[in-house]
Amino acid sequence: MSLAALKAAMPGYARDIKLNLDSTIGVSSLPEQRLWGTVVATAIASRHQRTRIELEEEAKAHLSPEALEAAKAAAAVMAMNNIYYRAKHLIADAGTTGYDDIPARLRMQVIGTHGGVDVADFEFWCLAVSAINGCGSCLAAHERTVREHDVSREQVHDAIRIASVVHAVAVTLESEEQPAA
Repeated sequence: MSLAALKAAMPGYARDIKLNLDSTIGVSSLPEQRLWGTVVATAIASRHQRTRIELEEEAKAHLSPEALEAAKAAAAVMAMNNIYYRAKHLIADAGTTGYDDIPARLRMQVIGTHGGVDVADFEFWCLAVSAINGCGSCLAAHERTVREHDVSREQVHDAIRIASVVHAVAVTLESEEQPAA
């Protein structure tokens, strides 16, 4: 199981996506842990089992067990937070007694502990997952945090590129698995 296996499984019409796997993951300037944690977190967020399995297997050669668990934790907590904060944002009830005044009352301690990895890496993974899940509030918050930790705009851009390509791989392969009508 590997990145190569995913590329081999891509149909001809998705040649651009296949090539983008090399240009986003294979030729990334991100530090290794940040890169592979992003790959794992976005593969989970993309909700396609084969994509997740293949990329997670590849990532094991590049991540410590703690970093792998932290990337999974980032994907899990953002699956909850992206829904919650996106919904509050979309309701847009900014008044004196609006929804912003009501505490979330959702457990999200892992954000405070960063899953035991560097805060910039964990927040970076949260940002990438938020791109897939389309939560503007979370994207803005995590982008601010990573920028405060000296993550460059180019690296933030790489997170978004990786998220988009991993998601495209998952969507493409899932569509190929569907029975013909």
